Amino acid sequence: MTSLADLHALMSRLGHPVVQSAPGSGARFADGAPYRFEIPSVEGPEVLEAVVAEADRLGVPVARTSQGSGVMMLTDEEILRMARIGAERGIEVNLFLGPRAAWDTGGQAKLTQAVGAAARGNAMVAACLADALRACSLGIRSLLVGDLGTLDVLRELKADGTLPANLVLKTSVLMPLTNGPTAALYERLGATTVNVGTDLTVPHLAEIRAATGLPIDLYLEVPDDQGGFVRFYEAVEIVRAAAPVYLKMGLRNAPNIYPSGGHLGVVPKELGRERVRRAALVQRLIEQLDPALAKPSQTSDLGVPEL
Repeated sequence: MTSLADLHALMSRLGHPVVQSAPGSGARFADGAPYRFEIPSVEGPEVLEAVVAEADRLGVPVARTSQGSGVMMLTDEEILRMARIGAERGIEVNLFLGPRAAWDTGGQAKLTQAVGAAARGNAMVAACLADALRACSLGIRSLLVGDLGTLDVLRELKADGTLPANLVLKTSVLMPLTNGPTAALYERLGATTVNVGTDLTVPHLAEIRAATGLPIDLYLEVPDDQGGFVRFYEAVEIVRAAAPVYLKMGLRNAPNIYPSGGHLGVVPKELGRERVRRAALVQRLIEQLDPALAKPSQTSDLGVPEL
Protein backbone atom coordinates (compact mmCIF):
# COMPACT_ATOMS: atom_id res chain seq x y z
CA MET A 1 0.00 0.00 0.00
CA THR A 2 1.26 3.47 -0.86
CA SER A 3 1.13 5.92 2.04
CA LEU A 4 0.63 9.66 1.76
CA ALA A 5 4.27 10.18 2.81
CA ASP A 6 5.37 7.86 -0.01
CA LEU A 7 3.30 9.79 -2.52
CA HIS A 8 4.74 13.12 -1.36
CA ALA A 9 8.27 11.71 -1.54
CA LEU A 10 7.59 10.54 -5.09
CA MET A 11 6.35 14.00 -6.07
CA SER A 12 9.48 15.59 -4.57
CA ARG A 13 11.71 13.18 -6.51
CA LEU A 14 9.91 14.22 -9.67
CA GLY A 15 10.59 17.87 -8.87
CA HIS A 16 7.05 18.76 -7.86
CA PRO A 17 6.95 18.82 -4.04
CA VAL A 18 3.61 18.95 -2.25
CA VAL A 19 3.49 22.06 -0.08
CA GLN A 20 2.11 21.41 3.40
CA SER A 21 1.65 24.57 5.42
CA ALA A 22 -1.20 23.74 7.79
CA PRO A 23 -0.39 22.80 11.39
CA GLY A 24 -1.80 19.56 12.69
CA SER A 25 -4.60 19.50 15.25
CA GLY A 26 -3.96 17.66 18.47
CA ALA A 27 -7.65 17.69 19.39
CA ARG A 28 -9.82 14.58 19.26
CA PHE A 29 -13.32 13.38 20.00
CA ALA A 30 -13.98 12.03 23.50
CA ASP A 31 -13.07 8.48 22.46
CA GLY A 32 -9.76 9.60 20.92
CA ALA A 33 -10.85 9.36 17.29
CA PRO A 34 -9.90 12.29 15.01
CA TYR A 35 -12.87 11.96 12.65
CA ARG A 36 -16.39 10.61 12.35
CA PHE A 37 -18.75 10.02 9.46
CA GLU A 38 -21.97 11.97 9.06
CA ILE A 39 -24.57 10.87 6.51
CA PRO A 40 -26.71 13.88 5.50
CA SER A 41 -30.16 13.97 3.88
CA VAL A 42 -31.51 11.12 6.00
CA GLU A 43 -35.07 12.34 5.62
CA GLY A 44 -37.10 9.88 7.66
CA PRO A 45 -37.09 6.55 9.50
CA GLU A 46 -37.14 4.44 6.31
CA VAL A 47 -34.06 6.24 5.01
CA LEU A 48 -32.37 5.91 8.41
CA GLU A 49 -33.08 2.17 8.43
CA ALA A 50 -31.60 1.86 4.94
CA VAL A 51 -28.50 3.80 6.00
CA VAL A 52 -28.01 1.63 9.10
CA ALA A 53 -28.40 -1.57 7.08
CA GLU A 54 -25.87 -0.41 4.48
CA ALA A 55 -23.47 0.73 7.18
CA ASP A 56 -23.64 -2.73 8.73
CA ARG A 57 -23.11 -4.40 5.37
CA LEU A 58 -20.06 -2.29 4.51
CA GLY A 59 -18.62 -1.98 8.01
CA VAL A 60 -18.91 1.82 8.07
CA PRO A 61 -19.20 3.42 11.53
CA VAL A 62 -21.87 6.11 11.17
CA ALA A 63 -21.86 8.44 14.17
CA ARG A 64 -24.37 11.04 12.98
CA THR A 65 -27.16 11.40 10.46
CA SER A 66 -28.69 14.75 9.53
CA GLN A 67 -31.97 15.66 7.87
CA GLY A 68 -32.74 18.62 5.62
CA SER A 69 -36.50 18.73 5.11
CA GLY A 70 -37.18 19.88 8.66
CA VAL A 71 -39.00 18.77 11.77
CA MET A 72 -42.29 20.09 10.39
CA MET A 73 -42.14 17.56 7.54
CA LEU A 74 -42.14 14.59 9.93
CA THR A 75 -44.99 13.07 11.93
CA ASP A 76 -44.61 12.40 15.64
CA GLU A 77 -44.37 8.67 14.96
CA GLU A 78 -41.62 9.22 12.37
CA ILE A 79 -39.61 11.33 14.80
CA LEU A 80 -40.08 8.75 17.56
CA ARG A 81 -38.89 5.97 15.25
CA MET A 82 -35.79 7.93 14.28
CA ALA A 83 -35.03 8.73 17.92
CA ARG A 84 -35.42 5.06 18.85
CA ILE A 85 -33.07 3.91 16.08
CA GLY A 86 -30.54 6.52 17.17
CA ALA A 87 -30.78 5.43 20.80
CA GLU A 88 -30.42 1.76 19.90
CA ARG A 89 -27.44 2.30 17.59
CA GLY A 90 -25.69 5.16 19.36
CA ILE A 91 -26.23 7.40 16.34
CA GLU A 92 -26.82 11.13 16.75
CA VAL A 93 -30.01 11.89 14.82
CA ASN A 94 -29.98 15.52 13.73
CA LEU A 95 -33.12 17.27 12.41
CA PHE A 96 -33.36 20.62 10.61
CA LEU A 97 -35.46 23.39 12.07
CA GLY A 98 -37.96 24.99 9.75
CA PRO A 99 -39.53 26.86 8.12
CA ARG A 100 -36.96 28.85 6.14
CA ALA A 101 -36.77 31.77 3.76
CA ALA A 102 -36.28 29.64 0.64
CA TRP A 103 -39.75 28.15 1.16
CA ASP A 104 -41.42 31.40 2.19
CA THR A 105 -43.23 34.06 0.18
CA GLY A 106 -40.23 36.41 0.04
CA GLY A 107 -38.34 36.89 -3.22
CA GLN A 108 -34.70 37.33 -2.17
CA ALA A 109 -34.18 33.69 -1.23
CA LYS A 110 -35.37 32.69 -4.71
CA LEU A 111 -32.46 34.66 -6.19
CA THR A 112 -29.61 33.73 -3.84
CA GLN A 113 -28.89 30.83 -1.48
CA ALA A 114 -27.18 33.24 0.92
CA VAL A 115 -30.44 33.80 2.80
CA GLY A 116 -32.14 30.49 1.99
CA ALA A 117 -32.16 29.20 5.56
CA ALA A 118 -32.85 32.52 7.26
CA ALA A 119 -35.93 33.00 9.43
CA ARG A 120 -37.98 35.84 7.94
CA GLY A 121 -39.60 37.75 10.79
CA ASN A 122 -40.08 36.89 14.43
CA ALA A 123 -42.98 34.57 13.66
CA MET A 124 -40.65 32.33 11.68
CA VAL A 125 -38.19 32.29 14.59
CA ALA A 126 -41.11 31.25 16.80
CA ALA A 127 -41.90 28.46 14.34
CA CYS A 128 -38.31 27.23 14.60
CA LEU A 129 -38.67 27.20 18.38
CA ALA A 130 -41.90 25.21 18.05
CA ASP A 131 -40.03 22.66 15.96
CA ALA A 132 -37.24 22.51 18.53
CA LEU A 133 -39.61 21.98 21.47
CA ARG A 134 -41.56 19.30 19.61
CA ALA A 135 -38.47 17.42 18.49
CA CYS A 136 -36.97 17.44 21.98
CA SER A 137 -40.24 16.24 23.52
CA LEU A 138 -40.06 13.24 21.16
CA GLY A 139 -36.52 12.30 22.14
CA ILE A 140 -34.36 14.19 19.64
CA ARG A 141 -31.24 15.79 21.11
CA SER A 142 -29.60 17.27 18.00
CA LEU A 143 -30.96 20.10 15.86
CA LEU A 144 -29.72 21.70 12.65
CA VAL A 145 -29.94 25.51 12.72
CA GLY A 146 -29.88 27.77 9.66
CA ASP A 147 -30.47 31.19 11.21
CA LEU A 148 -28.07 33.15 13.43
CA GLY A 149 -30.71 34.83 15.61
CA THR A 150 -32.53 31.54 16.10
CA LEU A 151 -29.26 30.01 17.25
CA ASP A 152 -28.86 32.68 19.93
CA VAL A 153 -32.45 32.23 21.14
CA LEU A 154 -31.95 28.45 21.35
CA ARG A 155 -28.83 29.09 23.44
CA GLU A 156 -30.93 31.16 25.86
CA LEU A 157 -33.58 28.43 26.09
CA LYS A 158 -30.92 25.84 26.88
CA ALA A 159 -29.50 28.12 29.57
CA ASP A 160 -32.88 28.63 31.30
CA GLY A 161 -33.82 24.95 31.15
CA THR A 162 -36.59 25.23 28.55
CA LEU A 163 -34.52 23.03 26.22
CA PRO A 164 -32.26 20.15 27.34
CA ALA A 165 -28.78 21.18 28.44
CA ASN A 166 -27.21 18.43 26.31
CA LEU A 167 -29.01 19.54 23.13
CA VAL A 168 -26.63 19.65 20.15
CA LEU A 169 -27.00 22.81 18.05
CA LYS A 170 -25.39 22.20 14.68
CA THR A 171 -25.03 25.11 12.28
CA SER A 172 -26.09 24.58 8.68
CA VAL A 173 -23.84 24.84 5.64
CA LEU A 174 -26.29 27.56 4.56
CA MET A 175 -24.95 29.77 7.38
CA PRO A 176 -21.65 31.05 5.93
CA LEU A 177 -18.63 30.04 8.03
CA THR A 178 -15.34 30.65 6.29
CA ASN A 179 -12.94 31.97 8.92
CA GLY A 180 -11.82 31.70 12.52
CA PRO A 181 -13.57 34.80 13.91
CA THR A 182 -16.93 33.65 12.53
CA ALA A 183 -16.42 30.20 14.07
CA ALA A 184 -15.71 31.82 17.44
CA LEU A 185 -18.85 33.96 17.07
CA TYR A 186 -21.02 30.92 16.32
CA GLU A 187 -19.64 29.24 19.42
CA ARG A 188 -20.48 32.26 21.57
CA LEU A 189 -24.02 32.24 20.18
CA GLY A 190 -24.55 28.63 21.23
CA ALA A 191 -23.33 26.37 18.43
CA THR A 192 -21.96 23.05 19.64
CA THR A 193 -20.77 21.80 16.23
CA VAL A 194 -20.11 23.97 13.17
CA ASN A 195 -20.61 23.28 9.48
CA VAL A 196 -17.96 25.16 7.49
CA GLY A 197 -17.84 26.34 3.88
CA THR A 198 -17.48 23.56 1.33
CA ASP A 199 -14.58 25.12 -0.58
CA LEU A 200 -12.17 25.93 2.25
CA THR A 201 -8.51 24.99 1.92
CA VAL A 202 -6.69 22.92 4.52
CA PRO A 203 -4.94 26.05 5.89
CA HIS A 204 -8.37 27.72 6.19
CA LEU A 205 -9.58 24.75 8.21
CA ALA A 206 -6.51 24.96 10.43
CA GLU A 207 -7.32 28.61 11.12
CA ILE A 208 -10.86 27.69 12.14
CA ARG A 209 -9.55 24.90 14.34
CA ALA A 210 -7.27 27.40 16.08
CA ALA A 211 -10.29 29.61 16.82
CA THR A 212 -12.65 27.03 18.30
CA GLY A 213 -12.59 23.68 20.02
CA LEU A 214 -15.98 22.67 18.59
CA PRO A 215 -16.22 19.76 16.16
CA ILE A 216 -16.02 20.89 12.54
CA ASP A 217 -18.48 19.48 9.99
CA LEU A 218 -17.21 19.41 6.39
CA TYR A 219 -18.65 17.97 3.20
CA LEU A 220 -16.02 15.68 1.70
CA GLU A 221 -18.29 15.10 -1.26
CA VAL A 222 -20.39 18.17 -1.88
CA PRO A 223 -23.91 18.41 -3.33
CA ASP A 224 -24.04 20.21 -6.64
CA ASP A 225 -25.93 23.20 -5.22
CA GLN A 226 -23.07 23.75 -2.73
CA GLY A 227 -20.21 23.43 -5.23
CA GLY A 228 -20.10 19.79 -6.30
CA PHE A 229 -16.55 19.14 -5.05
CA VAL A 230 -15.22 15.61 -4.46
CA ARG A 231 -12.30 15.86 -2.00
CA PHE A 232 -11.52 12.24 -1.16
CA TYR A 233 -7.75 12.52 -1.59
CA GLU A 234 -7.67 15.53 0.74
CA ALA A 235 -9.28 13.52 3.54
CA VAL A 236 -6.07 12.76 5.45
CA GLU A 237 -4.83 16.36 5.44
CA ILE A 238 -8.30 17.61 6.33
CA VAL A 239 -8.51 15.25 9.30
CA ARG A 240 -5.00 16.15 10.44
CA ALA A 241 -5.72 19.88 10.35
CA ALA A 242 -9.37 19.97 11.45
CA ALA A 243 -9.75 17.14 14.00
CA PRO A 244 -12.15 16.54 15.60
CA VAL A 245 -14.07 16.62 12.31
CA TYR A 246 -17.24 15.10 10.94
CA LEU A 247 -16.71 14.03 7.33
CA LYS A 248 -20.04 14.59 5.61
CA MET A 249 -20.78 12.40 2.65
CA GLY A 250 -22.99 14.33 0.27
CA LEU A 251 -23.49 13.29 -3.34
CA ARG A 252 -22.56 15.04 -6.54
CA ASN A 253 -24.90 14.48 -9.49
CA ALA A 254 -27.87 13.75 -7.25
CA PRO A 255 -31.37 15.28 -7.19
CA ASN A 256 -32.46 17.78 -4.58
CA ILE A 257 -34.96 15.93 -2.39
CA TYR A 258 -36.06 18.75 -0.05
CA PRO A 259 -38.77 18.61 1.14
CA SER A 260 -38.80 14.84 1.06
CA GLY A 261 -41.80 12.54 1.18
CA GLY A 262 -43.45 9.43 -0.19
CA HIS A 263 -43.87 11.07 -3.60
CA LEU A 264 -40.14 10.52 -4.20
CA GLY A 265 -40.43 6.76 -3.90
CA VAL A 266 -37.18 4.89 -3.20
CA VAL A 267 -34.92 7.78 -4.26
CA PRO A 268 -34.09 9.07 -0.73
CA LYS A 269 -33.28 5.54 0.48
CA GLU A 270 -31.04 4.81 -2.50
CA LEU A 271 -29.24 8.13 -2.05
CA GLY A 272 -28.71 7.28 1.62
CA ARG A 273 -27.22 3.92 0.74
CA GLU A 274 -24.88 5.50 -1.79
CA ARG A 275 -23.69 8.06 0.75
CA VAL A 276 -22.70 5.19 3.04
CA ARG A 277 -20.85 3.54 0.15
CA ARG A 278 -18.97 6.79 -0.42
CA ALA A 279 -18.02 6.79 3.28
CA ALA A 280 -16.67 3.25 2.87
CA LEU A 281 -14.50 4.45 -0.02
CA VAL A 282 -13.14 7.31 2.08
CA GLN A 283 -12.49 5.06 5.07
CA ARG A 284 -10.46 2.68 2.90
CA LEU A 285 -8.51 5.58 1.41
CA ILE A 286 -7.67 7.09 4.81
CA GLU A 287 -6.50 3.70 6.07
CA GLN A 288 -4.25 3.38 3.01
CA LEU A 289 -2.81 6.87 3.05
CA ASP A 290 -2.26 7.14 6.80
CA PRO A 291 -2.59 3.86 8.71
CA ALA A 292 -1.60 5.69 11.90
CA LEU A 293 -4.85 7.66 11.99
CA ALA A 294 -7.28 6.14 14.44
CA LYS A 295 -10.42 4.62 13.00
CA PRO A 296 -13.52 6.83 13.09
CA SER A 297 -15.81 6.74 16.09
CA GLN A 298 -18.49 4.07 16.08
CA THR A 299 -20.89 6.19 18.12
CA SER A 300 -21.47 9.80 19.07
CA ASP A 301 -20.93 11.40 22.48
CA LEU A 302 -24.59 12.34 22.67
CA GLY A 303 -26.51 11.12 25.66
CA VAL A 304 -29.83 9.95 24.22
CA PRO A 305 -32.81 9.74 26.59
CA GLU A 306 -34.61 6.45 27.08
CA LEU A 307 -37.73 6.20 24.95
